[in-house]
Amino acid sequence: MIFNGWIPAFAGMTTGKCLDSDVEIFSSRITMRLSKRLHGDQAATARLGLSAEETKRAMHSIIPAHEITLGLLAGGKASRLGGVDKAWLERDGVPQVLRWSKRYLGEHGPVLVSANRHVDRYAQQGLLAVSDRTADTDRSAISSNSNMIGPLGGLDALAQACTTPWLFTLPVDVVGTNDCLLRTLLSKRGSNGAYAVDDDGPQPLIALWRRDALRAACNDAIAAHDYAVHRLAQRCDLPAVLFSGFRFGNLNTPDDLHAAGFVLQETPSS
Repeated sequence: MIFNGWIPAFAGMTTGKCLDSDVEIFSSRITMRLSKRLHGDQAATARLGLSAEETKRAMHSIIPAHEITLGLLAGGKASRLGGVDKAWLERDGVPQVLRWSKRYLGEHGPVLVSANRHVDRYAQQGLLAVSDRTADTDRSAISSNSNMIGPLGGLDALAQACTTPWLFTLPVDVVGTNDCLLRTLLSKRGSNGAYAVDDDGPQPLIALWRRDALRAACNDAIAAHDYAVHRLAQRCDLPAVLFSGFRFGNLNTPDDLHAAGFVLQETPSS
């Protein structure tokens, strides 16, 4: 999840903090009152004790939960882990895909999973899995890792299946996330969304995307055989949101699993 060689435009980066004023304004305590009362209601603004600028930022932050789909990226091959399906790795008895599907309940609507195997297993848990539209046998120029479609195929599949205006993407192999992640991306977003940056660097798979912009960008990237996800974020002109002092982490090696307290179990055959 660290994209070496890509240095984002730090001059345009904003900082995401769980306790900053934008996120506090967006909190569930006042969100409903804001969305119902502040459309031109100055009296309501005064009763809530918000300045005009605070009101403007709060209204920008508000996207109803039902207009956001959570898209979990679980289509990787996990070659460094012997091909194990990371979605079903367990920590404290909870598979990763189930942990993240419930992490932000109430902040989003539908849930989709980008997965290329064990589709029936997701269905048994009430999750809708979508596979890459571009199959391995149809991919051109795959002689090197730089030309593999990789996670862009999952983003494309999620974008095509998404039925809401916004898509919040999260890889299943992250180790941890902060409570304010989605709220902060919403608060700091540009016209097409925003992506996260942690202390390890840019994390463009942890992002909020305007669905239509992502669909178009994926189509263009696939046509150009340009599969780098950081360039996809650039195509959508996503601003970077820095989560200073935080690491999302991810699970790439057996050492990563051990350090994070995961149990490596056999995955049912597809």
